[in-house]
Amino acid sequence: MKKTHKPHKATPDEILKTISRAESVLITGHVRPDGDSLGCMIALAHLLNRAGIKAVATAERKGLGGPGFLAGVEKLIAPETAARKKFDLLISVDCGAFDRLPEALQPLAAKLPLINIDHHRTNTLFGTLNWIEGRCSSAGEMIWRLARRAGWQLDAVAAEALWVSLITDTGRFAYDQTKPATLRCGADLLRYGVRTAIINDKLYCSFSRVSVELKRRAFRTLTSTEDNEIASVTLTGQDFEETGGTKADAEDVIEIPRSLIGNRVAIFFYGNEDDNAETRVSIRTRAPLDATVLAKQFGGGGHARAAGCTVHEPLTQAKKTIRKAIAEWLEQQPPDAATPDAQQHA
Repeated sequence: MKKTHKPHKATPDEILKTISRAESVLITGHVRPDGDSLGCMIALAHLLNRAGIKAVATAERKGLGGPGFLAGVEKLIAPETAARKKFDLLISVDCGAFDRLPEALQPLAAKLPLINIDHHRTNTLFGTLNWIEGRCSSAGEMIWRLARRAGWQLDAVAAEALWVSLITDTGRFAYDQTKPATLRCGADLLRYGVRTAIINDKLYCSFSRVSVELKRRAFRTLTSTEDNEIASVTLTGQDFEETGGTKADAEDVIEIPRSLIGNRVAIFFYGNEDDNAETRVSIRTRAPLDATVLAKQFGGGGHARAAGCTVHEPLTQAKKTIRKAIAEWLEQQPPDAATPDAQQHA
């Protein structure tokens, strides 16, 4: 049930004016929230409550992965619970399309005024008000800008949540959307006692046995072209069932094919071989290849170097479909598209 309205691109001031009139706000991210989505939800709910505006964030607590340590996670309510409550405003953060909202919330989202805050340039403008900054490093940076404009008081809880948003979506300030403004945001957050070493350890140096087992299984499926230009790994529903893991436990599996020297397109497949199965596909590329070009062929989206889509085919057929699409796509690239310099600055 999608919204049917003329999309309105809003300014931060319009967003703040709408929020100031709300009595009860529900904040959501995309289904299976990552660090950016979860950090934004927690920070925004916390900041609004401190500003005297009743707000609650919604997400399934199970399967949050590394960012699940954040203070504020304990206050999350399940989407099914949120859908039964009354709110007069819904805010979506870091979600690129209506159908990426938690399914239980979609009927509610179709009825309520909806503020859409996102940095995916492929965002479908599904909100009543849409503040989209496609060149921004993260939704977390946008929430920080909103807080500063509103005069909301930051503290350690909000700062750590936004720090997680920032570092997870910038690859610890390594990705190409890291701008001077991104570092200014990070520097400001550090003023509030962000525990950088502890957060780094929890996100990047502490893995459950389930996560390690899923990575081991993924390594065994690694396939690549002779020059490593295209490489992929696969996990199936059976892998997750046997290990008791979730998608959050396999968040960095895509780095296995991407780490090969010479790799330009890395793919992570996860799906089943059932007749009615669909296959989720994560895509990573190196400059100048734009991952959204491939993802949009299958109704997906994301960022230039990191995108995703769903192929409505069983796993084996979906792999053939995606590999064929990649081969045709690369044939259309100019001869100098794979220069070492381009790869080096990806």
